[in-house]
Amino acid sequence: MALKDSILIVDDEPKLARSLSLILQKADYVVTTAPDGARALELLQAGAYDLVFLDIRLPDQSGIQLLPQIHAIYPDMPVVILTAHATLETAIGAVRAGARDYLLKPINPEEILARAKKILDEQIQPKRKKEIASQIQVLLSELQAADGTEPISSIKNTAPQLDPTRFLQRGELQLDLHTHLVTMHGRSISLPPSTFDYLVTLMRHSPNPVAYDILVKESQGYQEISRIEAKEMTRWQIHELRKALEQDLQHPHMIITVRDVGYRLVI
Repeated sequence: MALKDSILIVDDEPKLARSLSLILQKADYVVTTAPDGARALELLQAGAYDLVFLDIRLPDQSGIQLLPQIHAIYPDMPVVILTAHATLETAIGAVRAGARDYLLKPINPEEILARAKKILDEQIQPKRKKEIASQIQVLLSELQAADGTEPISSIKNTAPQLDPTRFLQRGELQLDLHTHLVTMHGRSISLPPSTFDYLVTLMRHSPNPVAYDILVKESQGYQEISRIEAKEMTRWQIHELRKALEQDLQHPHMIITVRDVGYRLVI
């Protein structure tokens, strides 16, 4: 029997936390609640969750302050910010801190269930990344020991050819859509989940430019967003991508700004 997805709700409003718990439990999720950041960290130290809903205002610290602490323990754990005061600054701040998304209070039951399902569905393959990588490493080691003629690195380099629908590749840049692994010139690069999604969108359109609003819609699922808001939200993600991929941030040659339009990936 498959394990149920586990969700942690961090919110100091007892009625809201209980309502969210009931909504998610009826959808067959295993739900745990925490009234503040300290209790949330205690629970997270004891074990991982598949998804976290995090209130932006907590009695001991803000959700934005807690986000980096959560990702220090579990870098790939998706976190959705809950806020009653959604502004452009709130969204940008949450994304910069590593949030996967944000929802506006009061919570609409259909919306939170749809958002939870979407995010958890996206995590089906990535959350098995460590297990798969470990199994592959064992098999490669056994194969090398039995044969001793072909380097492990050459075996790894042939893997993408086995399943072209799983990998995106432009030049030396390769993305594994199942494990969210980024490889460039044989070097593994770690990206936050939302930043990885932006790179996927750029690669799928490459070398054509991608407008700000298209980047946000395809990468984060926002359907109703102004061009100004989209431009601000993409700016941070592009900055993170350039830090990971470019040799010179002042003179990027891979991720190019197309003035008044958006960005394009050139490889």
